[in-house]
Amino acid sequence: MTTPRRLLLVNGPNLNLLGTREPAIYGHETLADVERIVTETAAARGFEVRCVQSNHEGVLLDAIHDAREDCAGIVINPGGLTHTSVVLRDALAGVALPVAEVHISDIQARESFRHHSYVADVALVHVVGEGVAGYARAVSLLLDVITGHAEG
Repeated sequence: MTTPRRLLLVNGPNLNLLGTREPAIYGHETLADVERIVTETAAARGFEVRCVQSNHEGVLLDAIHDAREDCAGIVINPGGLTHTSVVLRDALAGVALPVAEVHISDIQARESFRHHSYVADVALVHVVGEGVAGYARAVSLLLDVITGHAEG
């Protein structure tokens, strides 16, 4: 079986507000900027991207489940669900695809309730505190895992 040449990009609750939400923490880049960065980074390696953002946990779960059919891996910024959602973690584990967890801010340097990530143990790649640019690094590292080697 051939590995699909597609990634799923999942952005959780409140990430639709990027660019205006707490810019001192999250910067001025928008969700559209994030999606462009991820799409361009993946395209440079011959992959396409399906982008999903929702403020509703069930929508994210459905997208993750659907990724089993046609995606090689998942890049996810779960937003606040990082620290609260066992079902999101279980969905990622259940689809058995390689996962890259990305956070714009350094969650370890923030409030103590943000220090625990339910996604961390199912993710092979972790990129935190690099701003929106961290998405490109997460994609590159995940594609290294998927393809079995570093490119470029």
